[in-house]
Amino acid sequence: MRVLIVCERSGAVRRAFRALGHDAWSCDLKPADDGDEHHLQMDAVLAAYSHGPWDLLIGHPDCTFLANSGSKHLYSGMKLEGGPEAERWARMGAAAQFFVILWKAPVKRKALENPIMQGHPRRLFGIRRPFQIIQPWQFGDPETKATGLWIDGLMPLRPIYTTWAECREALGLPADAKPFARMHRMGPSPDRQRRRSETYPGIAAAMAEQWGGKASERRAA
Repeated sequence: MRVLIVCERSGAVRRAFRALGHDAWSCDLKPADDGDEHHLQMDAVLAAYSHGPWDLLIGHPDCTFLANSGSKHLYSGMKLEGGPEAERWARMGAAAQFFVILWKAPVKRKALENPIMQGHPRRLFGIRRPFQIIQPWQFGDPETKATGLWIDGLMPLRPIYTTWAECREALGLPADAKPFARMHRMGPSPDRQRRRSETYPGIAAAMAEQWGGKASERRAA
């Protein structure tokens, strides 16, 4: 199966699919962090629309101007004309358009992930609510980061754990342990945005196993 993972530098999802024998490629404007040759350093839309055919598209569009966490900056009390408010609205619009273009890519099976999206881009650009909201701890990573999944032609991911208590006990953590919010507590640094955008290993593995499976078994079927 040919798989394209756009807006991915870390290679986490690409490696998970390739480990199962799929022809998976990551794509980003920046080079791959792991230096792997199976990376397209180019525009994600061009890769999705012109470098196919692809059997599966997974996208991680930038959430900076789409997520609920940034909605407070849309209303700063300043006039829209020429102020920082206007720039943020414009960037939100561009990010929403990019999301919609990826969603309409000519690939039968697609999944786009984003933190909980604010209502403005959804209403203005006709973006539906996510089909599923997942947490890293549901897939074995003891952290919290609510993430929405928009899926087309795919089944929702099946969690390993349905409660935090199940995950905590399986990992042997103390009874009073809480899921760690590493992404929210991450301090300012030059690579903060890149680190925050990395896909958790458990979620990457679940995507590969549930949406791809072993390539040899797919061919045999």
